[in-house]
Amino acid sequence: MDGSIIRIDPENLEREHICCAIGNDAENSARAGTKKRWMRDRFSEGLVFKRLDERGKVFIEYMPAETCWRPIVGEGYSVIHCLWVSGRFKGNGWARALLDECVADARASGRAGIAVVSSTKPKPFLTDKKFFIARGFRTVDSAPPFFELLALQLDQSAPAPRFSDAARRNSRPGESGVSFSYSAQCPFMEEYVGLLSRVASGKGIPSRIDRLESRADVLARGSPFGTLGIYRDGAFLAHELMTEAKFSALLSPQ
Repeated sequence: MDGSIIRIDPENLEREHICCAIGNDAENSARAGTKKRWMRDRFSEGLVFKRLDERGKVFIEYMPAETCWRPIVGEGYSVIHCLWVSGRFKGNGWARALLDECVADARASGRAGIAVVSSTKPKPFLTDKKFFIARGFRTVDSAPPFFELLALQLDQSAPAPRFSDAARRNSRPGESGVSFSYSAQCPFMEEYVGLLSRVASGKGIPSRIDRLESRADVLARGSPFGTLGIYRDGAFLAHELMTEAKFSALLSPQ
């Protein structure tokens, strides 16, 4: 396993790529700009972003639970937003190395543990729970229909973290049509939510877009995934980005 892990901070943010929006084309440059603006506002709140010092998608992002952009309550914990290794970098131990960085940081700063959102079965955009379970994490909470909160407890006397009450319900009572709840924590959301909203409107289905602007918004209105939640007539529909064709099929009568 060759290469080194670097940390993105306010000093190098503008000159370094951020992995999840890596292309140099206009679309990816715009996506990266959205993400970097969000990051710049989060560094003072404890955001950590580390990546492999290579041109590839190999990174981890985490924050203290007190300020994180996941609907998680857990004083003293660190919360992983994303852990992503793709392409030719898979199978080389980088996911373990990045997680080890997070664990080392948590131990060094006296955190109670580390939490991450996963799922009962493998789902897009969620790291397979087996990876975390094999490294000492355990399931400490759940939210419908398939979300699980996993935690590695470093301080055994600390209470386990949990989903917010709203995330545990994961519904929008009284709403009709399609609603999207998203944040700029992911650089692709702004663009894709707009595209998917237009798909719903094209089918004559009213749509509503709810952009999460603060941690308070995430706790109150974020899906268990945090970054994106799509709802139909108040019921949870999906948490993942998808093509317009796939979303159109999802909205079609079964």
